[in-house]
Amino acid sequence: MIATQVRKYAASASVGHGIRQLGVVGAGQMGVGIALVAARTAGVDVILTDKSDLQLSNGLKFMAQLLEKDVKKEKLSTQEAKDILSRIRTATSIEEMSGVDLAIEAVSEHLPTKEKIFSALATHLSPEAILASNTSSISLSKIAAAAIPIGSNEKTATLESASRVVGFHFFNPVPVMKLVELIPALQTSNSVLERSRAFAIAMGKQVTVSTDTPGFVSNRLLMPFINEAIIALESGIASKEDIDLTLQLGMAHPMGPLRLADFIGLDTCLSIQQTLMEETGDTKYRPSVLLGRMVAAGWLGRKSGKGFYDY
Repeated sequence: MIATQVRKYAASASVGHGIRQLGVVGAGQMGVGIALVAARTAGVDVILTDKSDLQLSNGLKFMAQLLEKDVKKEKLSTQEAKDILSRIRTATSIEEMSGVDLAIEAVSEHLPTKEKIFSALATHLSPEAILASNTSSISLSKIAAAAIPIGSNEKTATLESASRVVGFHFFNPVPVMKLVELIPALQTSNSVLERSRAFAIAMGKQVTVSTDTPGFVSNRLLMPFINEAIIALESGIASKEDIDLTLQLGMAHPMGPLRLADFIGLDTCLSIQQTLMEETGDTKYRPSVLLGRMVAAGWLGRKSGKGFYDY
């Protein structure tokens, strides 16, 4: 069923996305990047939400810094940078996003957290709004099943609400990486897929589509590769520098797997590996013992200042 849905989607021509206002849930690195690219490239108004005022403040400062760099490089005028920032406002609750046409959740890879968010989105947003998740590994069908308006008892309303959920997987850093991986849940309607693709293109991205399978295409391939590099280090096969340099110079990778893991976040890598193993039941996805210990130690990579390398 999903394979047919994906083929139909891939064959669709240009479709108007109809997104005038975007809501982003989570003002971490991914959420901030999504908000900035939507305001800058797609030219839409954005509401960036987070429970933390400090996180929102830091996110706005980071966006201003990125835009200022482009002003200095003469990629933008000062007025253009101001106009982009003026299209972004912040909020501390999902209720304040009630008028958005598309909401993209970009919080940590924790299913209960996402389920709570999607229940709130289904309750407070218009029935026509698309509900998207930036998840990199969690089943969209499970997330869609949570998109039930609180107090809803109508079977039809429940099914329609789930049909507007889609995976909208961006890559880090969002302003630089050109790909969006779209993932239809079992419940996702074809019109939601078409509009999502159109909006991703309006954001300047190229689009691929994956079925709702653990890790999708990207992390089904990438995470075992990174995990094997960590096992090679753990086993003493080579130093971290030699492992990374081998892949950079021998396979023309722009970055070695261990440094890439640091940039992704070792906690995120561990979470995805655990999801792959739990969902497939295949022990080939067992996370490296070293990876688990580093996460337990708080060595999460670049964001914590220490991972396989120091930052």
